[in-house]
Amino acid sequence: MDLILNVADSLVFDTVWAKLVPLTAFVDAPSIPTSSPQAVLSTAPSAWTDLLRSLPHPPISAEIASGALNSTVSSLSAWPRDYVPRQMISVTILTIIGIHALYFIFAGLSYYFIFNHEMMKHPKFLKNQVRQEIQSSLRAFPGMTALTLPWFMAEVRGYSQMYDDVGKYGWTYLILSVPLYLLFTDYFIYWIHRLLHHPLIYKYVHKPHHKWLIPTPFASHAFHYLDGYLQSVPYHAFIFIFPLQRVLYLVLFVAVNFWSIFIHDSEMITGGFWENIINGPSHHTLHHLFFTCNYGQYFTWADRVGGSYKHPMPELDPFLEVQAAKKAGKIE
Repeated sequence: MDLILNVADSLVFDTVWAKLVPLTAFVDAPSIPTSSPQAVLSTAPSAWTDLLRSLPHPPISAEIASGALNSTVSSLSAWPRDYVPRQMISVTILTIIGIHALYFIFAGLSYYFIFNHEMMKHPKFLKNQVRQEIQSSLRAFPGMTALTLPWFMAEVRGYSQMYDDVGKYGWTYLILSVPLYLLFTDYFIYWIHRLLHHPLIYKYVHKPHHKWLIPTPFASHAFHYLDGYLQSVPYHAFIFIFPLQRVLYLVLFVAVNFWSIFIHDSEMITGGFWENIINGPSHHTLHHLFFTCNYGQYFTWADRVGGSYKHPMPELDPFLEVQAAKKAGKIE
């Protein structure tokens, strides 16, 4: 997030914050000609100026104040980049924009180009399900954003172990950090996911996600906000435990979000070598149908060790029910 925030500050937020909370509003400048814009902001009585001056802000040194008065009006903000309230608001905005963009772009592409629309004729596919999935996701995003904010803020404030220079740990560690990240997050998501199926928790937190017995890619984020947050914790925790190159972390973070969407396309392509290793759409389709199997995110090993693995078999394909209904003339 700190990488994205720096880019956003340079492109957009520096200008926006300079207009919303201008430094000149907090600087008294009686020597400035009354016709100048600075005078309007700094000395002219107005409700807006009074409101601005009531906002908290870090101390303004004489040097900074002098520089503000001698520079182009509104070019600086009283809330600098490292000011916590500004960072919190900026990060929240970026998170909301980011989660909506990732969801609608990746889920939309998967829905239109990968998802088999014939599955919408399955007897367990709900009426207006796609709309319900999207509405459920949109309701979850604000709560997930609020709960995730402390992680992003700790990252932005420099408490994580992310680094920029590849030479700091070398190329070997950079390459090995990818499987380390995937294995770490997969294992802990497995146990978090399995815990969410405990009877004392399932009804209140995870059950909404299992409303979608035949999910579409839009079901990937259609869950209770606490459910979505808890399963994301390993992604955030990793960089506070292990060093990870900053750009690589961003790439992996986007990739795992795409994977979460991809495995919800209800496909049951079986017989491939990788299905013994990779927890793909076929495995997750069985999870939605049978509930108590295939809790893993990317790999099958945790389910095998935990005794919850269910292998995708052709006879378990839910599309067979669609074909049977067609043959019986129940659907077109």
